Amino acid sequence: MKKLALTLAATVVILATNAWAETALDPMFSDHMVLQREMPVPVWGTADPGEKVTVSFRDQKKETTADKDGNWSVKLDPLKVGQPGKLTAAGKTTETCDDVLVGEVWVGSGQSNMGGSVGKYSGGDEVLAKMAKDGPYPNVRLYKGEWKIATPDESAGFSAIMFSFAVPLQEELDVPVGLIVGAVSGTAAGRWLSPEMVLDDPILSSAAASNEHGKALLEELKAYPKTIAEWEKAVKQAEADGKPAPDKPIPPGHVGDLYARFIEPAVPYAIRGVVWDQGEHGIGVRGVASQYPVMHALTEGWRKTWGQGDFPFLCVQKPSGGGCAWDAEGNPLTRKASKFVPQPTEPNNPGNGGWRCGHVRLIDLPKSALVITSDLGGGIHPPDKSAYGQRTSDIALSYVYSGDTPIYGPRYESHAVEGNKIRVRFKHVGGGLVTRHSDKLQGFEIAGKDHPWHWAEAKIDGDTVVVSSDKVPNPVHVRYKSHNSCSWANLFNKDKWPAFAFNTRWMDK
Repeated sequence: MKKLALTLAATVVILATNAWAETALDPMFSDHMVLQREMPVPVWGTADPGEKVTVSFRDQKKETTADKDGNWSVKLDPLKVGQPGKLTAAGKTTETCDDVLVGEVWVGSGQSNMGGSVGKYSGGDEVLAKMAKDGPYPNVRLYKGEWKIATPDESAGFSAIMFSFAVPLQEELDVPVGLIVGAVSGTAAGRWLSPEMVLDDPILSSAAASNEHGKALLEELKAYPKTIAEWEKAVKQAEADGKPAPDKPIPPGHVGDLYARFIEPAVPYAIRGVVWDQGEHGIGVRGVASQYPVMHALTEGWRKTWGQGDFPFLCVQKPSGGGCAWDAEGNPLTRKASKFVPQPTEPNNPGNGGWRCGHVRLIDLPKSALVITSDLGGGIHPPDKSAYGQRTSDIALSYVYSGDTPIYGPRYESHAVEGNKIRVRFKHVGGGLVTRHSDKLQGFEIAGKDHPWHWAEAKIDGDTVVVSSDKVPNPVHVRYKSHNSCSWANLFNKDKWPAFAFNTRWMDK
């Protein structure tokens, strides 16, 4: 028994001494991966402290030395699309990744509409079902703990919106496309940015500091690093005592817990950009009432952490659907849009449409675009995921890759009171403002100062709309499409994009 104990002790010493005996690539790197083209490509992993590591790909070789903790990283020079290759990391041992492609890499994140799988939605989406069945797509790769080729079996468990985003994008660009997804159903935006991002962003921190609830959260977030430091000491002590390690403290308000779990492990893998589909579950930062400050901190924070510049964010519009489309019958993309109906005769609820109007502000996020969805299928979980993916691909092709195709409908720019009327001026008018499905322009409401809203008579006048109502002799405010379901609203531009919702009463506060 004594001899056995000595043997086991020696084995433990050997294992401890060789904790990093293998030169290992991070799990982000595996067979079938896609590396981002046209920019420096970080590659990282572990080895023995002080060990020299050489990373090779095509004609490039990059050398480095593992630090005292056994971590190493290099950056490959910008790459061009070409034939599949091998990437190796060689030190005391060598790890090789086969069938490595170079192309475009996109991250998808958010909640259930991002995470919902191809298999889940194929039953109600014939376009998605056919797209999946027509696979495999050898130049579309999916990261699922390791990189996989987009075969029908692998695609079935992957994000439906990102799969249907990647297939048309790959076909149009004719380059490989890689997808990385981190999404969790029913999650607020605040869980997808780190505590540091909340504290460092002037817009978000200022919004939180404007009230007592937010101030308390900021103080808790400032104290969190000390809490983590104390926990790390407790972990080391538990290891020394041979006891179970204590659970890691949850961030105040759960801020950043999902970012740490799903996004941080992918940083700094080189990417082209992010598709963000979240909003139904709201903000998730105590004391903050608007999605915009949180998303400002998130987009800027992710970019800073990634360290590769201002990559684009494509934010999917919320709420999903609810509006009519230019051509629901003749366009497969908008086949599930709400049917155009006459405007209601009853007054609209004064509080309606806040979510829709507020979400439009995400257009103003730096280096970001809003993916219009009001003319697609509606509901909390729209069934036409292929349409959402195709629309996002179309926006990416214009906003990210060419920039020569209009991607927005008319958006409120300013308004002026002219006697008993209000004139609304728009940007993104494209070829001009038009009504659709009816000669009567619907969806506008008008109100006096702190008085009820009334449906308005609305007429297009050049690049403006003039609204009035006999019930409002002294108008002050105007709003449009101020309802989560607004299939009667029929202002478009001639580029066939629907107009965005707005409410001047909220803008003036």
